[in-house]
Amino acid sequence: MRSFFKIFLASFLAVFVFCLIALFFFMGMVGSAVSSAIPVIAEKSVLKIDLGEAYVELPSNDVQSMIKEKSLSETPSLYDVIRLIKKAETDSRIRAIYLVANGNVNGFASSDEIRTALTDFKKSGKEIIAFGNTMSQKAYSVANVANKIYVSPSGDFEWVGYRVNYLFLKGALDKLQINPQIFYAGKFKSATEPLRAEKMTEANQLQTSVWLNDLYADLLQKTAVARKLDTATLHQWANEGAIITPQVAWERKLIDGLRYDDELQSEIKQQLKIDTADKINFVTINDYAQANRNLEGSGDKIALIYAAGSIVDGKEAEGVISDGAYVELLRQVRLDPGIKAIVVRVNSGGGSALASDHIWREMKLAKAAKPLMVSFGDVAASGGYYMSCAADSIFALPGTLTGSIGVFGIIPDMSAFLKNKLGVTFDGVSTGPLANAGSIDHPMTEQERKIVQGSIERIYDQFKQRVAEGRKKDTAYIETIAQGRVWTGLRAKEIGLIDAYGGLQDAVNAAAKKAGLKEFAIKEYPRYGNLLERILGFNKSNNSEVMVKQELGIEYAKAYQQLKSIKQMTNSVQARLPFEFFIQ
Repeated sequence: MRSFFKIFLASFLAVFVFCLIALFFFMGMVGSAVSSAIPVIAEKSVLKIDLGEAYVELPSNDVQSMIKEKSLSETPSLYDVIRLIKKAETDSRIRAIYLVANGNVNGFASSDEIRTALTDFKKSGKEIIAFGNTMSQKAYSVANVANKIYVSPSGDFEWVGYRVNYLFLKGALDKLQINPQIFYAGKFKSATEPLRAEKMTEANQLQTSVWLNDLYADLLQKTAVARKLDTATLHQWANEGAIITPQVAWERKLIDGLRYDDELQSEIKQQLKIDTADKINFVTINDYAQANRNLEGSGDKIALIYAAGSIVDGKEAEGVISDGAYVELLRQVRLDPGIKAIVVRVNSGGGSALASDHIWREMKLAKAAKPLMVSFGDVAASGGYYMSCAADSIFALPGTLTGSIGVFGIIPDMSAFLKNKLGVTFDGVSTGPLANAGSIDHPMTEQERKIVQGSIERIYDQFKQRVAEGRKKDTAYIETIAQGRVWTGLRAKEIGLIDAYGGLQDAVNAAAKKAGLKEFAIKEYPRYGNLLERILGFNKSNNSEVMVKQELGIEYAKAYQQLKSIKQMTNSVQARLPFEFFIQ
């Protein structure tokens, strides 16, 4: 027996040592590969930015995408893209920017931040060339800032105006005999409309028409200035369907010409003064990010916290704003003496009212301790606005969707569905009439409905009080701009929901100024781990969402997430935007 244990322990030790050596070998291989993958930026390079790529709030480095693309480079975050464009202004190796403008999957505010950075880049004297085989309106909304805009002669150019579509599920619920039992506060609070109506209510049509036309007016205005045209003519062309081909777009001066790829490359070579037989040194924004990894700066630290996704209870990890994780994170930077100011970047349509209040509380404490600025992304509404309203200042872009100060709750009655479709029934004994309240096995009684509606009204009043306190307004005024109504950033400044127009960099600069910092370093949170940690499984990334996006595409993945969110919205009070909408 003794010899057996000796052999067993010796074998176990050998296997352990082998695994340890293999692990360090693997880490070395990965580290070597990452190091060797750092691109070298040659002279006379052209920075290539593809608007068809989603530049989200946090850098995307999911392993599956890297394997699929056979590349160790990660997609830079939106803020990284902004900083990289700024860096390219003074980088002598970068001679121009090539904008791939077929489609644009980025939101309206994100697109505006990119466009603003490109406008500043032009001031350096370097050129921007935009090209698309087919150019969508949303791509054109950024591309129109370019010095030259080209479309393939056999391609397509879109100029028809904007439309928003909502997905309604009431008909499906009726067929399934499911009664959602909806409670809400605010006549514009349309988040539950897809479950209780078959089309938009008049209130929702009004608010949607206003904010959609704000976005459209912004497109017309910026195009008019960039292309030296007038907005009335641009609007008329869209209504008449006058721009039906790239040829017509060129004739009417919306673009600068028609080019095939080889013709475009020849033109770029002439501008760069390189031989026709030489290749153009195109540097993707991903590779440029790899070559410029240190964008944080130096000096005293400013904490930059990204809050993107639905607001949920608990302590979930990546992809959501969980109150457990974000309260802890805000507390950490508040108590860190090395952090001199805090910036929170919010990109959320809201979620749990309880979680929103917990995060609001910690934001209020953070503001009392240090300068606290909030930057709104594409969407910062309902719970996203709730958690933010305690900040020193709020920055947003005209295309940001915000407001939606209102709450709702859903307690579904599944009894008819379960009985008639599945043959399932319920029975039991209770000690009182409210012991089974909130259960899916029966229609709610009038007493139960009054209790739930009362809770909704109390949370709505609390929401308005939070906003009134943070924005230094009285609650009576807040009621006039609340009611669940969605506003664009353009109107939000006029009614006092935000303090200034600006992107994330403007919020960072304001935080530095309030803290008295001349030089500063950005420390970004949350930290989800580097590439090696993800490969080894030390980090939990949301691989299911990545797979859905890869299989369905970004737009259809949004519809999937919309259906999935129904579960999150039941049996809890929600401060959330309307169901996912699709702008065409």
